[in-house]
Amino acid sequence: MRNKFLSNLKLVVIKVGTSVLASKTHPLERQSIRDITCQICALLDKGIKVVLVSSGAIGAGMNLLGLKVRPKTLEKLQATAAIGQSQLMKAYEEDFKSHGKIVAQVLLTREDLEDRKRYLNAKNTIFTILDYDAIPIINENDTVSVEEIKFGDNDTLAGLVANLIGADLLIILSDIDGLRRHDGKGEIIDIVKEITGEIERLATGTTKEASVGGMVTKIKAAKVVTDSGIPLIIANGKTDDILIKIIDGKRVGTLFIPRLNKMTARKRWIAFSTRPKGSVVVDTGAKQALTEKEKSLLSSGIIGVEGKFEASDIISIKDERGREFARGLVNYSSEEVKKIEGANSKEIEKILGYKYYDEVVHRDNLVII
Repeated sequence: MRNKFLSNLKLVVIKVGTSVLASKTHPLERQSIRDITCQICALLDKGIKVVLVSSGAIGAGMNLLGLKVRPKTLEKLQATAAIGQSQLMKAYEEDFKSHGKIVAQVLLTREDLEDRKRYLNAKNTIFTILDYDAIPIINENDTVSVEEIKFGDNDTLAGLVANLIGADLLIILSDIDGLRRHDGKGEIIDIVKEITGEIERLATGTTKEASVGGMVTKIKAAKVVTDSGIPLIIANGKTDDILIKIIDGKRVGTLFIPRLNKMTARKRWIAFSTRPKGSVVVDTGAKQALTEKEKSLLSSGIIGVEGKFEASDIISIKDERGREFARGLVNYSSEEVKKIEGANSKEIEKILGYKYYDEVVHRDNLVII
């Protein structure tokens, strides 16, 4: 089954975790970077373009500053990342140069992907770097990020980057062999066909001082990419030639199977790259119309409005139990929707004194998640 998803790869996103680059004595082990670099160049020689999402900046900064514990305050975290990022890029640049390759640094914030124009600009920039046969090395812009716009971990960032560029595969490398059964004590799960509640319960966090995330964030990333039609493999980056083994279809790590129908780029942005500004609650009939009949969301099916949003914002669509099942780009503000909820589309102009659209969320701008 692996060969079905690993053949004819053209574009791969590889996320390298802090634990892969660190050793027991050093938070940024150069030999680890050399090993990853060498393997990526082997993939490039096979005609596979690679986008690298690399952690390690904070670990490198902690080493230079003599810190044993990851900073807790935002300003100290930003300063540590700023100090370490140049060291991280210097290491990658030197090692890729030895293989005749050049690299490009790309620092992103959540805001870059939430704004549609900046989202498209980031996408175009990455593809242009790839056209130059360079390797984009992406990290969260910890130096300028604030709490409201942080990704929070590079697993999430890697998932969103794979989503952004429509990658053929996302590989997340950590110091674990894959997703284990029985709360981390059992055998490695070879293939996950669907992310169920049982799969989510197998995930655990991390207590590593230089890291953020753990299996919880990897499962969240898996949800993003598999829903977008992109397979994901979680594997141990400290295993010899792990990337080569993955690409050759060897049974290593855990493979998460994608959905059959891949979303369009615009719908991937709506579903995963933006955070909803608010939400609407719909009745059972409206939910059925959206999920089973592929209809637009009309005002008549709305029974509640939560939060404050403006026209053209992304909103969450929830059922009567408060469970989110869709997201979409809304045509009316929260104040306008409150006035027209439950009303027939023909009554909108009478209620508001104007009408932009018959639909509150048009089907073309709506994604079932």
